Amino acid sequence: MAAAAVAPSRCEVSVWDNLAKLPPFSPDLDQPGLILPVAVAELHAEVDAADGLLIACPEYAHGIPGAFKNALDWLVGSTAFPGKPVALINVAPHASHAQAQLREVLTTISARIVREACVTIDLSGPPDRTVGADAQAILAASLSAFLDAISPNRGEPQCRPDGSSNAQDL
Repeated sequence: MAAAAVAPSRCEVSVWDNLAKLPPFSPDLDQPGLILPVAVAELHAEVDAADGLLIACPEYAHGIPGAFKNALDWLVGSTAFPGKPVALINVAPHASHAQAQLREVLTTISARIVREACVTIDLSGPPDRTVGADAQAILAASLSAFLDAISPNRGEPQCRPDGSSNAQDL
């Protein structure tokens, strides 16, 4: 992922790519005292462990793709999600509908959208294409702003026991 390639040394970017493992959301399964499906419990654990979330969500049919919305629905009942810092990375400048919907859903479920870290860059094309210097600079600035915003001591990210920061991509 492009963000991982330009991340400051004080930041670890990891990609969570298990959307396909999540069962369809069911409020009947998301109740106190019930055991969550394994993939949902893993999603909750990843979000809980992350200092912040970078979200690069594609647009499909002028909206959030169903599988991604399903993941967000599973996070509604998470105790770790409210207040979680989020940066939105829009990689398709022509795709504005999903970004607007994401902001609405994330605000509704109490995410803390870090506006100064939200960016739009053009990364359309084949997945293995080289990311241009301009896009790299925009991403690097976004990550730096994100780290500053999620840090309790401005510039010192919250760290894991091994000393690394943990910004999580969805």
